[in-house]
Amino acid sequence: MHTVASIAKALGGRVEGNDALAVLAPAEPSEAGADDLALAMSPKFAEGLREGAARAAILWDGADWRALGLEAAIFVPRPRYALARLTAHLDPGAGIAPGVHPSAVIDPAAEIGAGASIGPLAVIGPEARIGPNARIGAHASVMGALGAGALIREGVRIARGVRVGDGFIAQPGAVIGGDGFSYVTPERSGVEAARASLGGEGGGQGDAAWTRIHSIGGVLIGDDVEIGANATLDAGTIRPTRVGSRTKIDSLVQIGHNVVVGEDCLLCGLVGIAGSARIGDRVVLGGKVGVSDNITVGDDVVAGGGTNIYTNAPAGRVLLGSPATKMETQIEIQKAWRRLPRLFRDVQALKSRLQSPPEGE
Repeated sequence: MHTVASIAKALGGRVEGNDALAVLAPAEPSEAGADDLALAMSPKFAEGLREGAARAAILWDGADWRALGLEAAIFVPRPRYALARLTAHLDPGAGIAPGVHPSAVIDPAAEIGAGASIGPLAVIGPEARIGPNARIGAHASVMGALGAGALIREGVRIARGVRVGDGFIAQPGAVIGGDGFSYVTPERSGVEAARASLGGEGGGQGDAAWTRIHSIGGVLIGDDVEIGANATLDAGTIRPTRVGSRTKIDSLVQIGHNVVVGEDCLLCGLVGIAGSARIGDRVVLGGKVGVSDNITVGDDVVAGGGTNIYTNAPAGRVLLGSPATKMETQIEIQKAWRRLPRLFRDVQALKSRLQSPPEGE
């Protein structure tokens, strides 16, 4: 149980009403019970509060908590930011027991920091360096270096040559440091011919057997980075693939070899970044965005869902569509597409009149 006062203190909020009221858990306003804290952070939730049974709520600024039938209310200046602090305050944790589970396999050469916890059937390799207070879940494998306070969830794979900063979080099934998708043929390939001629020429020359280019560059990740479930970050060929501090990577994201991702970026689900692309700081890539290889996306770029970026994107640009254009340009293109059927009908009518003019003309 928590009191309204303790939650308000954790959020840096202001309490009105009975601050000693105990609450069990947060809830949607319409589904909240008498012991729940309703999250009604904008006026659109007022009706939900009346449908539910909450006695306490986090409210939007200026709300009349008495008129809403509440006994206590918490007011915060930025509701969504308060939600981040609230969930952190109430999060029960990943459920990784303290200490080292007896079934964990730890190489004698590995370095394990003070306070680290390692779950059942986890594997820690000879080159592993586990920072203080790191938590490693069941069936995870760590062959690289983790900073302090890392949280490695179940089934995560961290390969040798991976170096991770402090405060790292990897959700279940993430794979960091697998080999990059990099191959070459003994002689000029059809892909090289097509690229050089912009599609005007195809077909390779001679021996077209694909030969692996090995990935020996590893991965370098900054502090406070988060990686979603089943995301993959490939190792660099010679230099490391890099992810800057505080960047957040969603589930099912693929980052290719040699890619450089800046600081404070958001990469949403199903984003794919091809090898050797460079992503600036504070870039936001919506779901299913694709980025071509060997291009640069400048600082502060925002790309809407499904955008395909084939060429360099200037800093600060807001992009949409395939190929990516300025968002306002893409909106005009979409409007034009919707007008095309009517335009075709008008053109067909004009053609018919020209081909069969009315009598007397």
